[in-house]
Amino acid sequence: MNEDVLDKEPKVFGKQFRELLSQEWAGVAVLAVFYILIFIVFSVLSPYFLQARNLMSIGSNMSVIGLMAVAGTPLIVAGGLDLSVAAIAGVSGVVVSLLFGFGINIWVACLIALALASLMGGFNGLLTTRLRLDPLIVTLGTMSIFGGAALVLTGGISKPLIIPGFNWLGSGRVWGVPVPLLIMLGVCAFIWWVMTKTRFGREIYATGGNPEASRIMGINVNRVQVVLYVVSAIVGAIAGIILAAMLGAAAPNAAGSHLLTVIAAIILGGTSLRGGRGSVWGTILAVLILGTLNNGLTLLDVSSFWQEITRGIVLIGAVAFDQIRVRTGE
Repeated sequence: MNEDVLDKEPKVFGKQFRELLSQEWAGVAVLAVFYILIFIVFSVLSPYFLQARNLMSIGSNMSVIGLMAVAGTPLIVAGGLDLSVAAIAGVSGVVVSLLFGFGINIWVACLIALALASLMGGFNGLLTTRLRLDPLIVTLGTMSIFGGAALVLTGGISKPLIIPGFNWLGSGRVWGVPVPLLIMLGVCAFIWWVMTKTRFGREIYATGGNPEASRIMGINVNRVQVVLYVVSAIVGAIAGIILAAMLGAAAPNAAGSHLLTVIAAIILGGTSLRGGRGSVWGTILAVLILGTLNNGLTLLDVSSFWQEITRGIVLIGAVAFDQIRVRTGE
């Protein structure tokens, strides 16, 4: 009888463990634990890691990537994909610099850039929903169009933007906290609220989970996706404007190198590329993990080549774990 009980205990424990892994919050919890572990490791290995200046630097440096990743999360949850967001960020900074050069007030120039970005996002959305084109192909094409436009407008040369009030967006601090980080957290909180507390948020998950069933239920799937493409573009433009304020110049390709990190953060955060699943806080944790890894390895004087390898291993490991967790839940 005791042997039967001992045989059953591992099975009961295994079942409970599988049920635990299948919970929606499990992925975020694992990311949080992983972040705490790397935080402790770098704190021990580098005497500079825990300095307030360094910690604020991590938040500031990752804010641009965080903005684009957070805005891309609900879009991918809804079954879309925007590879043009970094190009939109770049061309938005260029538009601001050119309009300011023509004598237009810098803040008016920023509003015009945001309006143009909304049109770019709407263009992406209409191509994918009305013409039923693959979002990967559409946004890959518009990435080339928008990126090329930025190069044409500038001749491939960075345009200076040294304006104290404007540059404060990229380098200013409020109570010691970098302004870009505060903006990113504000956008993150708003998108989280929309996704979890509103009817539109429920429509986002329904659209990505089963678009046909959503249409039968009366959800305008095309409208949901178009709105999210517009949101992604506008937030991408905000990221581009902040990046221009940080650099003191509008560089046409400044945000292009961030695209892979943006997509990696969204996937690492637990958002499914098939749609229907994902969370803003998972994305933010992933951004923090990638930013902290980059910062910690730099402080340890690890070659940038090895940093690329490390990021790739972390990404593959996270996706593999997430797939195991989902299959366990099934």
